[in-house]
Amino acid sequence: MLNNFDEVVNRRNTYSVKWDGGKLIKEMGLTERYDEETIPLFTADMDLPVPQALVDALHKTVENRIYGYSIFPDEYYKAIQHWFKKRHDWDIDKEHIVYSPGTVHAINMAIRAYTEPNDGIIIQRPAYPPFTTAIEGNGRTVLNNALLYDEQSYYTIDFADFEEKASQDSTKMFILCNPHNPTGRIFREDELKRLAEICKKHQVLIVADEIHGDLIRKNEKFIPMAKIADNEMLITCTAINKTFNVAGLHCTNMVIPNLKLRKQFIKTMGHQMASPFTISALIAVYNDGEEWLEDLKTYIDGTMEMVKEFIDKKMPKVKVVIPEGTYIMWMDFSAYNITPEEVHDRIYNRANVLLEDGSMFGEEGTAFQRICIPSPRSLIQTALDRIAKEFEDLQ
Repeated sequence: MLNNFDEVVNRRNTYSVKWDGGKLIKEMGLTERYDEETIPLFTADMDLPVPQALVDALHKTVENRIYGYSIFPDEYYKAIQHWFKKRHDWDIDKEHIVYSPGTVHAINMAIRAYTEPNDGIIIQRPAYPPFTTAIEGNGRTVLNNALLYDEQSYYTIDFADFEEKASQDSTKMFILCNPHNPTGRIFREDELKRLAEICKKHQVLIVADEIHGDLIRKNEKFIPMAKIADNEMLITCTAINKTFNVAGLHCTNMVIPNLKLRKQFIKTMGHQMASPFTISALIAVYNDGEEWLEDLKTYIDGTMEMVKEFIDKKMPKVKVVIPEGTYIMWMDFSAYNITPEEVHDRIYNRANVLLEDGSMFGEEGTAFQRICIPSPRSLIQTALDRIAKEFEDLQ
């Protein structure tokens, strides 16, 4: 491994939400305690340094000394096409690519562009909280096709319920999250085909959030929905933000093959321009970031194994599996037979570790905690030691 992901980079005083945003985090109600000793592992960005090619590209952009309005050059689109063809055998037409300053923003725009107030939109809880916020905030109706959870802590799709909801006259959209946040499932080809067939049958538009699609375990395969579904009823969200730890550069690229849908989306969102730093970043990582990504995946796989082994040994009542994709682990605390509020207090206030309460992801997540693990292992180990200490009396 050429990249040293064990290096601890001090992110304090760098405008980091995780490390400098204590006041905001408390105002949002995520925790009651946040101080200089807090270990924040709640949000999906990494405490790991980006590829050197990206650093070099940003330095070159800085040296231009002027940072005005920018265009998307051909090399921007070619970099996207090259990446997805090589990594996922997905051919993307340049004309189908639409830039958006973020995936949550894009999903909000899609809801406004393609649905009307009170229309139903299917999500699969436990689900990334901004899906619910986007639906309800725009006056639409959440239709929850809750994932099924078995004794092996494995999640599957309730297809009977999915079709019942898709068949309703008011149902207009399905937001697919694959790899799924927070469960880490990568949906198999047969699952994607069945979802796509149901949506086509009932004329339900699929919005596929695939921004974790590059962050998969070494032995897993991710299949873009665009290779499965009728592309005339599909829009896909892709991004460099999660893969390369550049969430602050705001770079999502929508793939919208249907010309009418593409025009509707652009009309609703308005013309968006990225910063020159965003443009140079994408070109750099998609052209020269693959080796770094393979090193990152190896490191994350190792960290997940470390977390799993620690939990099994020190906190065996917690159920956790290594997810198929993402850098998120979804931990079930239900066997402690204490309230979610007490679980929260022991982790957030006593251990002073900031995770995300599963209740934020819907009632299906009430007994769970979400931890984001792409940080140096020494930091993760310290957080785990603190948490385990606060549950010793319950073992």
